[in-house]
Amino acid sequence: MIVTRFAPSPTGLLHLGHALAAIIAHESGDDFLLRIEDIDKGRSRDKFIEAIFFDLKWLGLSWDEPTLRQSTRMGAYAEALANLKARGLVYPCFCTRAEIAQEIARAGEAQHGPEGPLYPGTCKSLSVEEGLRRIAAGENHALRLDVSKATKQTGPLTFREHGHIHPVDPLRFGDIVIARKDMPTSYHLAVVVDDAYQQVSLVTRGEDLLSAAHIQRLLQALLKLPEPVYAHHPLVLDDQGRKFSKRDGAVTLQSLREAGLTPADIRARIGI
Repeated sequence: MIVTRFAPSPTGLLHLGHALAAIIAHESGDDFLLRIEDIDKGRSRDKFIEAIFFDLKWLGLSWDEPTLRQSTRMGAYAEALANLKARGLVYPCFCTRAEIAQEIARAGEAQHGPEGPLYPGTCKSLSVEEGLRRIAAGENHALRLDVSKATKQTGPLTFREHGHIHPVDPLRFGDIVIARKDMPTSYHLAVVVDDAYQQVSLVTRGEDLLSAAHIQRLLQALLKLPEPVYAHHPLVLDDQGRKFSKRDGAVTLQSLREAGLTPADIRARIGI
């Protein structure tokens, strides 16, 4: 049985890109799940959750109940994080974004990954004692994964995508944040923990997230979680060739519905 999921963040209204992702996930599996990724407490809104439900039902989609909300899963993320900490794979990072940018500028030619310059490892050299002292003093900090050390524990990895086997290159992201300063987890950690919990076997999503499979596959291996198959689809682009975002209010499903478009019109516009 193939289990798929659609996992929007309730930080705005759904747009055409979300419609494509949801419909593809719905039509690709035997069981379709909806997960609300609301770990960003500062931006998540209940009104957007209600709008997500309404938009998906309007599109004719149904999903298994109950709907999982990540905000109820902090204990599971803490357990996964404790696993990584116990194996010496996590270190505290006290750097601000400005300090990281300054360090990168001083370094001259910084390594780049899919999301820009990689973290230069400033806090990686701190002793355990120094890190604990600064934490005890109440200094704000994130937690980063020591990716080099992690890859030594897992050995070479692969992931399956569109029938092909791809080698995993987790170093492309550098030492990623796995627990943010303002929340005890991160997107990557929460996603792999929840996909395993919900027994998701096929992850369908936009091709802009293809690179995320590298770090997520590493976390799955470290935490001994099941490996799903991935399928990344083309993005919905605007007239200028840019992908839609939640800032593009004119193309939200709500605004298109209010303009008189039907679910069939939406499918025609996104080419399915």
